[in-house]
Amino acid sequence: MSPIAPAPASVPAMDDMPSPTGAKTLALLDLLARHGTGLTLAEVTRRSGFTQNLVFRLLKTLVIMGYAMQREDNKAYALTNRLLQLTGPRTGERSLAFCAHEALRNLRDETGETVQLVIESGGKALVLEQFRGTHALQVCGEVGMRIPLYSCAPGKAILASWGESPLAAWFREEGKTLKKFTERTLARREDLLPALENIRRLGYAVDRAEGVEGIHCVAAPVFDHYRQPIGAITVMAPINRMPEEEFPAFARRCQETVERIERKLKG
Repeated sequence: MSPIAPAPASVPAMDDMPSPTGAKTLALLDLLARHGTGLTLAEVTRRSGFTQNLVFRLLKTLVIMGYAMQREDNKAYALTNRLLQLTGPRTGERSLAFCAHEALRNLRDETGETVQLVIESGGKALVLEQFRGTHALQVCGEVGMRIPLYSCAPGKAILASWGESPLAAWFREEGKTLKKFTERTLARREDLLPALENIRRLGYAVDRAEGVEGIHCVAAPVFDHYRQPIGAITVMAPINRMPEEEFPAFARRCQETVERIERKLKG
């Protein structure tokens, strides 16, 4: 599983497109993707340069098809996770997100903590699915959120599963110095590489408040039937509910969840 190249910075002129309406629909998807909290009809019209009537019709179509939603509080339009479900990893005709859904929910119910299905996208860790925990105080993110691979347990689980060539390419892309988010972030190659080797040995990864202060995570990689890494399952919690001595127990639950998902992927 190698890093995915970013989308092109420029888009061909609309007049050059075989289907201008299709191109404008994709342009609106791209615009909404860059504004996660949503945009109103007036904002989409102003930013896109399209007529308000066309924008309204295209947004209405996206909502009906399930690619966008209109928020009740401010009537802004925002993307759903429909595109992530379509473009997420697959084994044959089986979607990773679909096969993981029930197992993730069970893991959340067993632990009471927030669980996520994470994949690699564009050299980052991307949250493909999430089940919020049941405690009053919860740690959670958002579906579609991107996180540096090296600063979270699922990202490190994915990195540790890569072969030598894609891992070297990722390091070249990231540069010599990685950003530190906390005092424990493994922001140097000489610190990260031994940690990845340890993850391979153990079969799971941990995050000792390396991305966010006060938050621990444990993760296990998911493989397809060719033993290629396609994602990771993670449980996250405040330190007091996931002390380091509990890492192995949480890891076992993650690994058992991965086994259920992989069996479903195989059919």
